[in-house]
Amino acid sequence: MNDPTLRIVLNGTAMSVPSGTRIDALLDDDHRHLGPFQPLGALVNNRPVGLSYALRANATVTTLDLSSREGMDIYRRTASAILYAAVLQISPDLKISVGQSIGMGSYFFEVLGVEADHKFLDTLRSHMRELIRNKTLITVERTTVEDATERLEKIGAFDQAKLTRQRRLHEVLLVHLDQYIGLLHGPIANNAGAIDRFALYAYEHGIVLDFPNERGELLEQFVPQPKLFNIYLETKKWNQLVRTETIGDLNNHCIHGTISDLVKVTEALHEKKIAAIADTIAADRDIRLILIAGPSSSGKTTFSKRLAIQLKVHGIEPVGISIDSYYRPHNEIPRHPDGICNFECIEAIDTPHLNDHLKKLLEGKAVELPAYSFHTGERLAHRAKHITLEKDQILIIEGIHGLNEVMSASVDHAHKFKIYVSALTQLCIDAHNRIFTTDSRLCRRIIRDRLFRGTSAAETIAMWPSVRAGEQKYIFPYQEDADVMFNSALMYEHALLKPLAERFLAEIPREHPSFMEASRLLRFFDYFIPIMPNEVPHNSLLREFIGGSSFKYG
Repeated sequence: MNDPTLRIVLNGTAMSVPSGTRIDALLDDDHRHLGPFQPLGALVNNRPVGLSYALRANATVTTLDLSSREGMDIYRRTASAILYAAVLQISPDLKISVGQSIGMGSYFFEVLGVEADHKFLDTLRSHMRELIRNKTLITVERTTVEDATERLEKIGAFDQAKLTRQRRLHEVLLVHLDQYIGLLHGPIANNAGAIDRFALYAYEHGIVLDFPNERGELLEQFVPQPKLFNIYLETKKWNQLVRTETIGDLNNHCIHGTISDLVKVTEALHEKKIAAIADTIAADRDIRLILIAGPSSSGKTTFSKRLAIQLKVHGIEPVGISIDSYYRPHNEIPRHPDGICNFECIEAIDTPHLNDHLKKLLEGKAVELPAYSFHTGERLAHRAKHITLEKDQILIIEGIHGLNEVMSASVDHAHKFKIYVSALTQLCIDAHNRIFTTDSRLCRRIIRDRLFRGTSAAETIAMWPSVRAGEQKYIFPYQEDADVMFNSALMYEHALLKPLAERFLAEIPREHPSFMEASRLLRFFDYFIPIMPNEVPHNSLLREFIGGSSFKYG
């Protein structure tokens, strides 16, 4: 007979507890949470769970709060559920759906059935605060797929019912908060009182819910991002055009044999957008320099190559310059705290040298393009080459700092055209649960690094926070300075990436620090029905990551 007593290490303190004990029952004064904010969930053997989780085996338990990535996910999931419950209290006829991430950590929501003006906002805020003040209980119910599907359809949550019906599971989790019922896609707080700070803003045709950052800070004021938001609207319109707004919709294309057509239409929309950008550039003959920027794995390189082809249609010959050629010697590059060269900061680039070359090229003068070795940290004089810019030619520079004015200060604004490229995922899990944009780029990078750069999925995940920190500092602040934005996300891409992502994520051992993130991504890919690479054209932006591209990459 098994011993019903478990050996638990809670926040570093060993204890013995009866089997079935909930984590929240252990958080007394002697074994309290150690973080700066109130606990929201916990890691049980490196797996995130809610505080209501009942322990059934020996485990190491570490409680989570807002200061961690996993705790922040729980906070946002809980705050969103409170929002949905508050909308139901106002009127059961109102419909609300989650949309784009705005700014550094806010969500945009569309509300149907009422004008989202300041009066509505005040009412909604009041209802949310009442749920929080009353510490309204949040419960998680495990039920059969059949039961969940029937109940979700009864309340009109057809998007969630569709997804439930498609998954090959026997049971699913439903979350209950006041009158709200919905599918649960991750740990959630025990009660609404865990959400002690949030902000609501009226924006465009909906509302913005702002969450605190890892330091507990809310926005001092909401700053509109009209260009980014217009890309969201454009992509949403595309999704509606092909009737594919959720994972359930995408899976239906696989089930009913229409996925091939969806891939073709999606790729055609990409090509149409790239052609339109080329038309804009060709119509303004003053433009001599195109600057392309975007975060990691946004597809900048393939976009640049496809744009170059469209420019050639107009008789314009693009000439590419690599930012890599202008890195400073290793002894002049700023360092991270651990002593490693910080190649992501703009100070690592010899911008005066680059600007001098840009000015001379646009004046018709010849320059000697440098060649740089990351191995030696020096420029290679024997590989330098002389170039001039002819009348029918145009310069293209691709790199993370392309939108920063320091990069091209010597060139008059009239001669520049700035493009921001990013994978702004608009496909949602369902109407109430979004797909993180950064997850799409992370999965692209995991696959590309593993296939072509000899980097394991564990290593890519481990370095991702540093990559993200660099993006927050050097890329995102300049995105609204772009003349045009291009959304490189393709609504079918997660179904395409699934087989490779699952294969490479499965290589990460349980004891590795990246295992927790890998497990989260594996659970995410479980929603998708996979599609095969033969469906994807060879000039697709996604070929940059999975291979088989008709373009050559250096």
